[in-house]
Amino acid sequence: MCHVRTITDDGCNPKAPPPPPRPSLRGAGAPPGTLTAVPQADQTSPESFPGPPRPARVTPVPLAELARRLDADAAEAPEALLSGGPADTAYATGITHDSRAVRPGDIYAALPGARLHGADFVAQAQSLGAVAVLTDPGGTERAEATGLPVLAVPDPRGRMGELAATVYGVPGDALLQIGITGTSGKTTTAYLVDGGLRRAAEKDGALTGLIGTVESRIGDERIKSERTTPEATDLQALFAVMRERGVRAVSMEVSSHALVLGRVDGCVFDIAVFNNLSPEHLDFHPDMEDYFQAKRQLFTRARSRAGVVNFDDEYGFRLISESEVPVTTFSAEGHPDADWRAENVEVGPLGSTFTAVGPGGQSVPASAPLAGPFNVANALAALTALVAAGLDPYTAADGIGAVPGVPGRLERVDAGQDYLAVVDYAHKPDAVESVLYAIRKVTEGQVHAVLGCGGDRDPHKRTAMGAALARLSDTAVLTSDNPRSEDPLAILATMLGGAAEVPTHERGTVLVEEDRAEAIKAAVARADPGDTVLVLGKGHEQGQDIAGVIRPFDDNDVLRTAIRERAAVHEQHGSTTFPAAETPHRTDIQNR
Repeated sequence: MCHVRTITDDGCNPKAPPPPPRPSLRGAGAPPGTLTAVPQADQTSPESFPGPPRPARVTPVPLAELARRLDADAAEAPEALLSGGPADTAYATGITHDSRAVRPGDIYAALPGARLHGADFVAQAQSLGAVAVLTDPGGTERAEATGLPVLAVPDPRGRMGELAATVYGVPGDALLQIGITGTSGKTTTAYLVDGGLRRAAEKDGALTGLIGTVESRIGDERIKSERTTPEATDLQALFAVMRERGVRAVSMEVSSHALVLGRVDGCVFDIAVFNNLSPEHLDFHPDMEDYFQAKRQLFTRARSRAGVVNFDDEYGFRLISESEVPVTTFSAEGHPDADWRAENVEVGPLGSTFTAVGPGGQSVPASAPLAGPFNVANALAALTALVAAGLDPYTAADGIGAVPGVPGRLERVDAGQDYLAVVDYAHKPDAVESVLYAIRKVTEGQVHAVLGCGGDRDPHKRTAMGAALARLSDTAVLTSDNPRSEDPLAILATMLGGAAEVPTHERGTVLVEEDRAEAIKAAVARADPGDTVLVLGKGHEQGQDIAGVIRPFDDNDVLRTAIRERAAVHEQHGSTTFPAAETPHRTDIQNR
């Protein structure tokens, strides 16, 4: 097993024997996860095949060897796991869980789904060149009907990552892997870590990788992300492409879904980072304890080699004692017992500066290139992780401070207006409050904020989000986010109920506008010089899901258009204020 490597290492000997099988950490009774045949948007890869990129060169792996990997007890008789067609001459060069993304030489992982079974699509997989099927007993008969060899295991999703790592030659062992988990700040921290890695890599001409909610990056190539953490088959292929193209280090977001559903099976992170934990995804996790235990999986010896943990967070403090791997702590609040702490913090409208004080009193000038005290915590987390990985702290701090911004995270929209306009991804109560507090500190005038709640997601946070917006904004415009299959007005009613619970003397003007574009216009219409217009919830997203149809929608573009349209009206009327008749009219439950 490789030890923690620096970015300039060449990784493990590629001829070394593969590591022993890693156990699935999903646990008994874990949900089956997503359907095998899931939608996959075509990526930026120049190849004609759909789905994420694949490595150009793969050494074929005999199916019999893969069978041995799946069950060590079958080492003397691997055919015990194989059924269906002949397997003695079959070799695999890839693996996918999506029947439409099958390439010649692939193993097709036919997984049980909530409504359908992946085995329903084995004929399609076979027609595209699948050489074998991985499935469970429930899919075995349908898979065998194709005549293909079948690898049958009780929990195929739990073995898929291990199998993918083996097929692609355990590509993660050639990469310095830094995984970031937590409720808020994963994306920003991943970008800041990547900034430090890039600065360290400059002198050697090495490349870095990034995997997360907004996008994946292989060097400077950008690939649209479908989810925070890719499925295990796609993730291992992506690692293999990175290795093939000269990437030495990767920063990666790791969601609780990814840990529970086995998406990071086959990975052992060199550094695991824990930012924070607050109520979220309680439609997936039954309670906060289950949510915490999912995150804690990343800090087991099967998942990581070392940890970096937020000393200031309640759950982070608990994790310090419960982690199975050595932990380095950080404190943006400056706690003296933390290994790294922030001192001399100066929060500005565009970012913050601070001094990172480490073991032995080591002092490193640092900066957070995004506004808000929570981004001081994200920057300190990134710095601590990079130092734990072996980077020089001054180089790491320099790279973090040079990050130009993170898409959809406190992203400024400038169309020549005399007020601040910002788009942010905040879509949970704590994040909404943190962003609003940060914006208030840099706003001379009033704050006009727009927010919606997503449908078919945790409904418990809607009341709290409506209340937070009403309490901390001068104008709170409640609108739609991605209503999906739910009635947008029903979602808004719940948010409005939360706003109404805020005492009248503590809340601002509350407007209700179902149409998100019109809601943004309503906020812009109220902005005066020195104010801030803040559009929350969707951030980097490029579409809006309404009744199963995803329509193009970019908060950044819509906000910029609204600003320009208002400016044009001002110019037409020769005034700096809207004529009264053109002021948008909406439901107003209280004027502060």
